[in-house]
Amino acid sequence: MKTLKYIAIAAAAVTLAGCNFFDSSSPSAMDAATVFANPNSTEQVIAGVYEQFGQDKSYRNRLACGYQGMNTDVEHGNKNSGRAEWNIYAMTPTSGDLSTANGKDPWGYLNSAIERCNNIIEGIEQYGDTADSKMRYFLGEAYFLRSFCYFQMVQIWGDVPARFTSISKDEAGLKTPKSDRTNVLKQIRIDLKKAAELMPWSSECPGTAANYTGRPSKGAAYALLARVDLTYAGKGVRPATWKNGPEFLVDDASLRQELNTEVMWACAQIIKNSNETAKFQDNYEDIFKKICADETNYYNSEVFWEIAFADGSRGQVLQYNCTKVDKALGGLKNNEGGSSNSSVTIVPTLYYDFADGDVRRDVTMARYIWVYDNGSEFNSTPDNVVLAFPEKGSDDKILYQKNQMVGDWYLNKYRVEWMARNRTGNDDGVNFPIIRYADVLLMAAEASIGGIGGDMPTNTYGIDGKVCFDKVRTRAHVGTVDLTMENLQEERKFEFTGEYIRKYDLMRWGILKETLIAAHERLALMDKHEGEFAGLPDTIYFKYKYVGEEYSFAAGIKGFIIDPDSTYGLKKGEIGAPATYSKENGWVKTAIYLGSSGRELAPDNYMLFDREYPDRLNGRQYWPIFSVNVGQSEGALWNDYDYANAAE
Repeated sequence: MKTLKYIAIAAAAVTLAGCNFFDSSSPSAMDAATVFANPNSTEQVIAGVYEQFGQDKSYRNRLACGYQGMNTDVEHGNKNSGRAEWNIYAMTPTSGDLSTANGKDPWGYLNSAIERCNNIIEGIEQYGDTADSKMRYFLGEAYFLRSFCYFQMVQIWGDVPARFTSISKDEAGLKTPKSDRTNVLKQIRIDLKKAAELMPWSSECPGTAANYTGRPSKGAAYALLARVDLTYAGKGVRPATWKNGPEFLVDDASLRQELNTEVMWACAQIIKNSNETAKFQDNYEDIFKKICADETNYYNSEVFWEIAFADGSRGQVLQYNCTKVDKALGGLKNNEGGSSNSSVTIVPTLYYDFADGDVRRDVTMARYIWVYDNGSEFNSTPDNVVLAFPEKGSDDKILYQKNQMVGDWYLNKYRVEWMARNRTGNDDGVNFPIIRYADVLLMAAEASIGGIGGDMPTNTYGIDGKVCFDKVRTRAHVGTVDLTMENLQEERKFEFTGEYIRKYDLMRWGILKETLIAAHERLALMDKHEGEFAGLPDTIYFKYKYVGEEYSFAAGIKGFIIDPDSTYGLKKGEIGAPATYSKENGWVKTAIYLGSSGRELAPDNYMLFDREYPDRLNGRQYWPIFSVNVGQSEGALWNDYDYANAAE
């Protein structure tokens, strides 16, 4: 079970929502000197930062649930039949399901968390005893959380206000004007190094923060610093130049070299630390099994830091990110109640990009949904059901995987059957991982070859980028390839699909637009079985494998999975039925490209962006600042790109 559930203790988070938390005229305000002189009350105030992550339209069901990371060449948001505004780069400042009239939206919650961090940092530095190990940790934690929130804002919105002073000490407050994002990145580089200095390694963190993935430590600060540095050294669409395509955020090659050098330094602090090295998991599937099963012991997990949700009371990470299980309530293990929005599908071309034997493919992708019924969802003819499931019994309900059309292959890294708890509602409480060890290895590999700009680091601090690169590939059971930027970009694709990293990688490499256009071209070829996809069949043939009660909710429920060893028609050249095919010996055939609405991947049916407006990919890869937030700023905020005139 989870050690500490910050998001569940909003009542203990004190009243920090007001603009002037330390306003002495407010009868409900707490005295800063009293709060920050005491570690216990300080920790309660820090809980108020985490509480912002669990709010509706924050990480609870938006930022951790397929809204911010869609779409890429490997991830497809299928909300609203795949046409939700945030999926196809067609957002407007009033986009529904994200923007609200009262400002309780992702922009508002991240800004609120930043303001709470500002108050904490100033309070501890003025009144706290930083010689005390707990207070030092809390100060480092506040610097880390502020950095994370600000970095998330830069990734989502681009240029944002640089507001590193509390409202009570800065009259501009919420009316601080929008700033060049480099001003924010400069400051959070400083803050993350300070956080790393203040916080110990996880085993030495105080109290319930020790050995806990839900609280940051020195390793998390170094890992996030490396990610910030690579973003800073990369490319980005800029308001004044966006029509010319992405450009480097900094023109100074020597600064980019310094940033890559700092990436090597930060990664070396982790890679050369024997306790941290042990975090790298031997088995790729186990990483996600442990997340689903609430493994929050830092040294049993590959995760450096994750946003922790309370068991079953907050957080819909699994509900949005798993394969569909609505039709298997009471049949699938741990699946008593709740829906499954399942708003992330995998772009099916990815299936053919994985090398043969890469274990990450089947962990990442599911070609099925779970169903629990008498077989009617599988086939309306009872005799056909008996042939496919001979162990079923006459009137028994069974649990089985139903094959999906090629456009509905789901993300499979989060699975209800991997949970350690029973799921009874929409809030499953599975934690949202932010950064893990494989990312550190691949960031070190990328920086070692100079990143996207080729700006080679001056010092690698004893780290061999090729060794780091190969370590990730070896775990995946694939052979060695040269460490080039192209291969590194592909490797990050295979490793992190569905973890909401890919979009921001493509943005910092300056290739989001061209990658999405190429992805659509590949989808059209796949649908028509032309070009690189020539020889693909339209129909697959498979048999079910009886697995007893392995995946069952209760005793006596018979379970069946699609047998991977008896599946034919996914590989090129597997045209027509296999030699052993017949209904009588359990074979099933199904068309996966042609449905009632036509070709499954045809341009009108499958969209990664609005192809009527391809130039929107220049600017609208960032979200607009919502109208309510702009209106409340009294002119301090505005929208760039074509959002300024976006009313459609």
